[in-house]
Amino acid sequence: MIDFISDLLSSGLIEFTKDGLDTRKIDSNIKLLRKQEWFKKIYENNQYYSLLIGNREVRAYLESNFRVKRMIRNEKAQAKFLLLLNKELKK
Repeated sequence: MIDFISDLLSSGLIEFTKDGLDTRKIDSNIKLLRKQEWFKKIYENNQYYSLLIGNREVRAYLESNFRVKRMIRNEKAQAKFLLLLNKELKK
């Protein structure tokens, strides 16, 4: 079993960073969100962009397909995400 997991990780099918986040999944979710007009404004803002790229809490939030799909459909979810971004900016 350990060999299988090791092979899976080394094959690049699953990619984790040192903090345990699935980088490919997060990047894929960001790509989905970039199709949304409200998210484009966030993505083009330098302060928010740096959070999207380097902040662990924000990236962990974006790792969830469920949250991302909810943000695409729901303005309240979008507002909640923006609150998270602003909270992380203040740190």
